[in-house]
Amino acid sequence: MHTENFLELRNISKHFGGVQALKHVDFSITRGEIHCLVGENGSGKSTLIKIMSGVHAPEPGGEILIEGKAYPHLTPHSSIQEGIQVIYQDLSLFPNLTVAENIGIGQYMERGRTLIDAKKIRTTALEAMSKIGVSLHPDRVVEQLSIADRQIVAICRAIAINARLVIMDEPTASLTRQEVEALMRVVRDLQTKQISTLFVSHRLYEIMEIAERVTILRDGEKIGVYDVKDLNDRKMAYLMTGEEIDYRLHTEPVNQERVILEVKHLSKKGNYHDISLQLHEGEILGIIGVLGSGRTEFALSLFGMNPPDSGEILLDGIPVHLRSNKEAIAHGISYVPEDRLTLGVVMQQSIQQNLLLTMIEKFLNAFKLLDKARMVSSVTQWIQDLRIKASNPQNPVNTLSGGNQQKLVLAKWIATQPKVFLLDSPTVGVDIAAKSGIYEIVKRLTFQGMGILMISDEVPEVLYNCHRILLMRKGRLVGEFFPEHISELELNQKINEDTSVEYSQA
Repeated sequence: MHTENFLELRNISKHFGGVQALKHVDFSITRGEIHCLVGENGSGKSTLIKIMSGVHAPEPGGEILIEGKAYPHLTPHSSIQEGIQVIYQDLSLFPNLTVAENIGIGQYMERGRTLIDAKKIRTTALEAMSKIGVSLHPDRVVEQLSIADRQIVAICRAIAINARLVIMDEPTASLTRQEVEALMRVVRDLQTKQISTLFVSHRLYEIMEIAERVTILRDGEKIGVYDVKDLNDRKMAYLMTGEEIDYRLHTEPVNQERVILEVKHLSKKGNYHDISLQLHEGEILGIIGVLGSGRTEFALSLFGMNPPDSGEILLDGIPVHLRSNKEAIAHGISYVPEDRLTLGVVMQQSIQQNLLLTMIEKFLNAFKLLDKARMVSSVTQWIQDLRIKASNPQNPVNTLSGGNQQKLVLAKWIATQPKVFLLDSPTVGVDIAAKSGIYEIVKRLTFQGMGILMISDEVPEVLYNCHRILLMRKGRLVGEFFPEHISELELNQKINEDTSVEYSQA
C-alpha cells in the first residue's frame, strides 16, 4: 500500500460569478496510486482537475502540496514541471504529425527548443513506449490510428516529459471492451513505475475494476474518500446523487401480438450479416455488443442512412425500402445517435432552434409563416416535460450539461411522434442521475405504445431497462436473453466470449 502523498490539496474553494464550484475540498493521491474521482456533471470534478493543472487558482486559504512542498497555486508551466499531466477527452494531439513527433514534441514545447532533432524525437518516443510495454510504429500519422492507440500516444507523451501524475478524463468513452482492458494494463504498468493515475469516469464498473481509492464529489463538496473494496455500484450511485437509484428489472408485459418492426435476414457487406428480429408495441429491445460489433451500422440501416444489400424491413407488416433518413422519418422511425455532439445537436445554435429542427413545419400558419408564439410555448413545454435544466431556451446548446444535451436530442425526436425509436448508446458520457432521468423518459414512451431499440455496450443499461436483450458479435446476432433469467456477471461473460454460435429469430 502506498503511504507517501505525491499531491495534496487542502481547503480548496472556487467561485465563478455567483456559482460556487468547489467548497473547502481536500484531496490527496499517493505515489503510484490509481485513484478515481467521481461525481455528477457539475459536481466540481473539472474545476478540481484544472486547479491541479494550474488552469485555475484556488481562492485564498487553499493550499497545494507536491511531495510536501507548498504552493498557494500552480501555473500550467509549474504543474507540468512538477510532473502533472492531464489527458483530456480530445487528447490534444496533432493529427497530421507522426506517433514519434506527437510523443517527442512535448519536450520541445516544455523546454523552449527551436531546433528539431528528428533522431532524438524518434529515440524519445521509442523509450517512452518501451517503458510501458507498448509498440506503435513511430512513423505512422496519428490521424490513421484508432482512438485507443491515440490514447497510448497521449500517455507516452506524458511519460516522455517525466510525468509523475497522469490525469485521465473519461478515457474509455469511445473504446471497445478489449481496448478498455488494454488501457487498464497500461495504467497498471504506470503504477509499477511509481507514476500515479487519477482516473475520471462515469462508468462505475470500470472504477470498481481499476481503482484503489475513490473520491466522491457532490455539488462542489467532498462527500468522502473510500477504499474501493468498501463500495459497490449502488452505494457509489447513492453517494454521488444523494438518491436511491432504481435498479429494478423492467418487467411490464409487452403486447406480443403487435409487431411494429420486423427485420428478416438483413445483410450489409462488411457491416453485419443475416439479422432477423421483431420489435413489439411498447417493448424496449436491447442490442448489446462491443464497439465494432455492427450495432451502429445496423441502426443506421433502419434509419435509411446505410441501405442493406439484402433482406427485408417491415413496419406494421408492410415491407419498406428506406434509402434516406427523410424516408425513415416519414415512416415513423427516429434515431438518437451515439455521437450527439456532431450528429445529434448543433452546439452553437440555441436550445429552442435545436428543439424545433425536426418539427418546424408544424408551426407554419395559414400564410406559411412561422407562428412564433406557438413555437415558444411548445419549447417551454418540452423543457418542462423532460426536465431539461436550461436557464433560457435562447442559450446555445453548449451551455447545457451532457445529460441535458442528451435530453434535448431525445425531445427533438420524440416531437416527431415516431412508432419506432432507435437509441444508440443513449446515456454515453452522462452521469448516473442524468442516466436515471433518461431511462424514465424512455420507459414513459413505451406506455404510449412506442417500440424502442436500445443499442449499448453497458450491461446495466440493457439489463435494467429492456424487456429482451439480443447479443451482437462480429456483425451477427448470437444470443437472446431475458433480464429476469441472467445476471450482470453472466451477461458480461457472454459479451466477451469468443463463440461462433449463431442466433436466428424463429
